[in-house]
Amino acid sequence: MAWEKRLCMNLILMGPPGAGKGTQAERIKAEFSIPHISTGDAFRAAMKQGTPLGLKAKEYVDAGRLVPDEVTIGIVRDRLREDDCRKGFMLDGFPRTIAQAEALDGILAELGSRIDHVINLKVDRDLLLARLTGRRICRSCGATYHLLFNPPAKEGVCDKCGGELYQRSDDTEEKVGTRLDEYINKTAPLLEYYAGRGLLRELDGERNIDEVTEELRGLLRGRF
Repeated sequence: MAWEKRLCMNLILMGPPGAGKGTQAERIKAEFSIPHISTGDAFRAAMKQGTPLGLKAKEYVDAGRLVPDEVTIGIVRDRLREDDCRKGFMLDGFPRTIAQAEALDGILAELGSRIDHVINLKVDRDLLLARLTGRRICRSCGATYHLLFNPPAKEGVCDKCGGELYQRSDDTEEKVGTRLDEYINKTAPLLEYYAGRGLLRELDGERNIDEVTEELRGLLRGRF
């Protein structure tokens, strides 16, 4: 089923953990009325619906194994064929490799479409570390704080219930740094791939959230 006209906007949203990608994705989705498609959501939907590919993915997930490319690509293909993608979509978390990017090109060619923009939110690694390691959670009520953006009135104490605040083991500087380095190393070839095709748009993700949104809005509306 090919899309009849190119009156749509197809995006890939990229950026490391802590870059503010989720916030910008929700704003794009609301303003341009296009679905925000994360691979995690697509996997969960396919598994819940019991599609052949969803069942295959569930086998790997239940066994604690990495879902192979052909299954991941197939699930994305099925998702992009749904009616809500006819006027555009925003991919988040796919593609992750050159092979997946080439497969995506093939899927869109079948649909008579293409990627319009690949948007990468750039943030300095040290700032990302500060953003990602600053989270604190109340042991008693589960309330979440951030040392930079939403600090408690009293250090280490929950404003709501007076419970002790703690840092999750996944939020330590060592573990966060490892995740960031893995992301940077894995996505560098992908950024080069899209830059070479003239599709990459890099935005400064260190600015105020609203400033990033305004530049992104202008880019997507053709003002920049």
